[in-house]
Amino acid sequence: MTPAEVALGSFQLSDPEFWTASREHREGAFRTLRREAPISYWEEWDFPDAPIPKGPGYWALTAHEDVWQVSRNPQLFQSGRGVNIADLPMEIAEFFGSMIAMDDPRHFRLRSIVSKGFTPKEITRVEQYVRDRAASVVDHLLADFPQRECDFVLEVAAPMPLQIICEMMGIPKEDEEQIFRWTNVILGVGDPEFAGTFDDLIAAGLGAFNYAQAMGEDRLANPTDDLTSVLMHAVVDGERITAQEFGSFFILLVVAGNETTRNAISHGMHLLTQHPDQRDLWWNDFDTHTRTAVDEIVRMASPVVHFRRTATADTVVGGQQIAAGDKLVMWYNSANRDEKVYNDPYRFDVLRPLQPNQVGFGAGGPHFCLGANLARREIAVMFDEIRRRIPTLHTVGEPDYLQSNFINGIKRLKCAW
Repeated sequence: MTPAEVALGSFQLSDPEFWTASREHREGAFRTLRREAPISYWEEWDFPDAPIPKGPGYWALTAHEDVWQVSRNPQLFQSGRGVNIADLPMEIAEFFGSMIAMDDPRHFRLRSIVSKGFTPKEITRVEQYVRDRAASVVDHLLADFPQRECDFVLEVAAPMPLQIICEMMGIPKEDEEQIFRWTNVILGVGDPEFAGTFDDLIAAGLGAFNYAQAMGEDRLANPTDDLTSVLMHAVVDGERITAQEFGSFFILLVVAGNETTRNAISHGMHLLTQHPDQRDLWWNDFDTHTRTAVDEIVRMASPVVHFRRTATADTVVGGQQIAAGDKLVMWYNSANRDEKVYNDPYRFDVLRPLQPNQVGFGAGGPHFCLGANLARREIAVMFDEIRRRIPTLHTVGEPDYLQSNFINGIKRLKCAW
């Protein structure tokens, strides 16, 4: 349903309360911005107790065309000065963001190395992992929930991508729960359930970093056939990834590879429940419609709400003068609803023709999601397993959403069958 527009001046994008308002209200606000002020300037929010001072403000990019332009011009719009709205110290930004918080040539070097673990050959190699993990998730539902209801996030959406990443990396099964807790804290900033303080965030990051660094050093000395060994031994132009670089990349990988896919699956299940006609269309001809259905789920979910860039020189975006040093925030959730690109953008349509510029995995350019193909495969296989073995599975009630302007997360989602 198309949301009613919300009057300009009646909302503040930086206000945490805006991000706890109803989904309809938020969608209406972004709809208004796309029509009346596709590029608008916003003051940053002042958090008196935060360890990071209030920033100078930012330009909000809500139109698809402008998000696409900025993302695909990394020389003019850099990531190395921060990818979140707040100006984190660069050592912290790179610690948590790894290569997404870098510019070339450092970004190119690191991405060239880690991409060795995400070649078509490597993705093909983990195909059976994906199918096995999806099957084990459904086995668990059928065997352990005689009441035929559970939390879809906890029992379905979260375990599968987490188990796949852990198996790919060579992480022991007994450590999966700890990895899960770390990722919840790192991406739960702003939601008091997961990260109450900045110290909690740093502690979770350090825990994951130290764990990965030790694992990387071990695989360098004692290689196995897992992804950690592939990454630690990959050589590009005579260079290898360092244990420290691997530690930060590990944080990015377990967060991006786990949380975003988990949220896409959660949103997808809720969308299919809300739109049984679309569920029937897909499931009655699953193989034919899988590519469009998965991309439509990612478009509607937009698991990553925004990323930021910083202008390196005076320029113009969408007719707006931008000064060197200005921050630009690309609102992917809005770009994926742009009426100029998508016909009836608020309608969930599993047959929607593929859009090469859909921004659910980033808006192109050098920072496009490295794991996009793996994520698509995980989503498709999980719903195929549900379709074949537990076709009456559906969500019950409304999701319990993460309080965040960065991740469109679902914390809990009751389901039944």
